[in-house]
Amino acid sequence: MSQAIPVFSEIAAVDLGSNSFRLQMARVVDDQLVFHDSLRDMVRLGAGLGKDKTLDAESIQRAVTCLKQFGERLRGLDQHAVRAVATNTFRVAKNAPELLEAAQEALGFPIEIIAGREEARMIFVGVSHGLPYTEQKRMVMDIGGGSTEFIIGEGFEPLEMESLYMGCVSYSMRFFADGKITEDHLKRAQIAARTEIQGISSRFSNGAWHEAVGSSGTARALGEILRLNGWSDGSITRDGLQKLRTALVKCREIRKLQLPGLSIERSPSFPGGFAIMSAAFDELQIERMTVANGALREGVLYELLGRMQHHDTREATIQRFKRRYHVDAQQARRVQSLALVLLSQVGHKLDMEMTQAGQYLAWAARMHEIGISIAHSGYHKHSAYILENADMPGFSRKDQQMLALLARCQRRGMTKVLSLPPLEDDRCVMILALRLAVLMHRTRQDRPLPEMRLSWSRSSGFRLALEPGWLGQNALAEAALQAEVNYWKDVGIALMLE
Repeated sequence: MSQAIPVFSEIAAVDLGSNSFRLQMARVVDDQLVFHDSLRDMVRLGAGLGKDKTLDAESIQRAVTCLKQFGERLRGLDQHAVRAVATNTFRVAKNAPELLEAAQEALGFPIEIIAGREEARMIFVGVSHGLPYTEQKRMVMDIGGGSTEFIIGEGFEPLEMESLYMGCVSYSMRFFADGKITEDHLKRAQIAARTEIQGISSRFSNGAWHEAVGSSGTARALGEILRLNGWSDGSITRDGLQKLRTALVKCREIRKLQLPGLSIERSPSFPGGFAIMSAAFDELQIERMTVANGALREGVLYELLGRMQHHDTREATIQRFKRRYHVDAQQARRVQSLALVLLSQVGHKLDMEMTQAGQYLAWAARMHEIGISIAHSGYHKHSAYILENADMPGFSRKDQQMLALLARCQRRGMTKVLSLPPLEDDRCVMILALRLAVLMHRTRQDRPLPEMRLSWSRSSGFRLALEPGWLGQNALAEAALQAEVNYWKDVGIALMLE
């Protein structure tokens, strides 16, 4: 079950990187994207991360100021026509919840924190759509402010994805904090980057791909610098990087960097990005890298277009997980059907859109038993662990946490669930709908079910009315439902049977 997204004539993507924030607008013409307006701000959010991984107030304020401007440009667009994604700094900051709340309020739209590999996947989608189609393998490298993504793929399909915890901002702060550019600083930064890349070199070295492509602001700056100085045709080459290295050391200080093609706003993070690129050339045996215009924000837009055209990556992920974990498709269908019926009976009381709540519940129902492939005992815990920690293309971290919560709470006691939502929370009634659906289909057969009516009071609890006389004729079901009443009583929530 994929959520129905209306077809919009204009859509937008917001990319909240560790170095820059970007907004890209696109018109949808004949099922194709026509990019037009864009905004960019070098927020350098990652520079505000302290040694304890806490983001300082000044950096948060820079982010909020930028997002208010973006929000003004997006005003009037439907909530479903805009997708905003946040990357490494949002992933690692200890005060990320505070940052996310302030950012969403400023932007006026929900923001998804995406995992590193999901970021890599969407980068490849964005890059591939901006290059001539080929069935030969491409290796795409994207140096961000706090992380660097490596992807190998064919056509529009990524095959290998990795996200390493190194970026142009973090490396510039770590190895060039004094503002000096020396041979020793460059060497130490490059060795550190090579050490990180070494772990993936067996899969990403030259020979595993036909063409190398750089997609970040750092890659574009490098290509432009090499071209304007006559050191290459605009591609990044090994010889060009060596000549640039000599020029950087000659400058001695970051504040004195005045290379053609290098903007003042990129200068502070440039040495770290250069060191990472040089390390990749050495460790992965790259001789030449072309530079692409497409990146994460374009990938986000193509993903959004796909959802509008009913080509949802998340749906493909669900199908793949069902096959991988040998899910009983008929049982999943039974549970999904009843869970959605029960949810619809209280749908008018939800704060969340019914379509969105139904989508989460349907996904959870279809995958609630994937943990059985690990062990039947406690399979709901195994299911939750997989859903929260596996790479799930198309799903944000928030999505996976929601699915994991539903899977974890599908059966047995809930007293040990630390994240159990209160009665007034929409997720609480979604949990109950899934639990009842699982309970009522314990026979795993297509037997007739009694008429059921679920009601929900945010102040007093739940009430489940069943067809008169049915409980008296189904002793096992009655015992299971009475146990269910006690499970909810144990967490301080009333469930009444009628």
